[in-house]
Amino acid sequence: MNSVIQTYEKEMIAWRHDFHAHPELNFDLNITSAKVAEILKSLGLDVYEGIGKKGIVAVLKNGDSSKSIGIRADMDALPVNEENNCTYKSTHEGKMHACGHDGHTAMALGAAKYLAETKNFDGTVYFIFQPDEEKTQGAQAMIDDGLFEKFSIDEVYAFHNLPGMELGHFATRAGTITASESLFKIELMGQGGHSALPHMGIDTITVGTQIITALQSIVSRKLNPAMNGVVSVTKFESDGNENILPGYSLISGDARALSPEANQIIERSMRDIVEGTARAHGIDCKFEYITRTNMTINTKEQAAIASKVAEDLFGEKRVDGNCDPKLFSEDFAQMLMVKPGCYVLIGNGVDGPHGQSLHSSTYDFNDKLLVIGSTFWSKLVEKRLSN
Repeated sequence: MNSVIQTYEKEMIAWRHDFHAHPELNFDLNITSAKVAEILKSLGLDVYEGIGKKGIVAVLKNGDSSKSIGIRADMDALPVNEENNCTYKSTHEGKMHACGHDGHTAMALGAAKYLAETKNFDGTVYFIFQPDEEKTQGAQAMIDDGLFEKFSIDEVYAFHNLPGMELGHFATRAGTITASESLFKIELMGQGGHSALPHMGIDTITVGTQIITALQSIVSRKLNPAMNGVVSVTKFESDGNENILPGYSLISGDARALSPEANQIIERSMRDIVEGTARAHGIDCKFEYITRTNMTINTKEQAAIASKVAEDLFGEKRVDGNCDPKLFSEDFAQMLMVKPGCYVLIGNGVDGPHGQSLHSSTYDFNDKLLVIGSTFWSKLVEKRLSN
């Protein structure tokens, strides 16, 4: 463990607790981004605000080398009511750092503080603080706003805490590590009517339930068992009421895939099921399938480097350099479509709030991870920008 960074632990905890108590959503990060920029400026970094609306890029340069590295942290929270009773519990009703982005931000700030003080590297470090990871629009917004044109970033790294993994254990892999995310919407237009006279109409709830059931056969019967995917219906609405059969229904949800091929099979199969079932019942339908986040694909060299840094710091037994891919999604994928880099998972612990599922109202980021994460970032920079 880095003894210098350990002296920052109380300060990082204070930062993290402040972010946790004041969570903000998506691009609405006025308090958070202002606080992050304030800290970075106090450390002497050159700070550029408003990249992708509320994104921040802080630049730390030392020496003469043209080499560079980017470290990304996400800043946004979730629309969740917190059920924890900690002293730093969310003060914003209906908003909570239920994914640990408060910790990700604090760890990156800790690394920035250490590197600004020690300057044991030759080149340029770009600290990227991203908005709206939860709705997966923030990374692309920063890219569209010139992230990689305005700043000469050679490679980029990010990590995410993972509840259920032992504290301070690391996992990554070359190739696909997280899935794509696609949103689907199915509209059914039939003929509503009286609940006592169903033969005089075509109610869309009956048709919709058949579609929902059939969708569950896609992963089990359409995908090669060697492929992974998930199809989840998350909403089913209609214009029906007590004794009124609905003439209109809306089904929406979310699909995940670990390869473009699997994603194409899911989309094609969904379309066939929706259109075929609607046709069989004589109703009209509309089907939309929008892939808004790609698979997160680590480059081989950067994945190997990230694993080696973690092994050197914490030992081989705490690092899985060829972990199984995960079916959650991460819009850091968009950055890896432009630059080489690596996405790393880091254990948040297995007990209590630290072991609760991400997005749970009883989850909490593990403060013991702050020094570990900041040490990893600092060592990675020093290794990649060795002088």
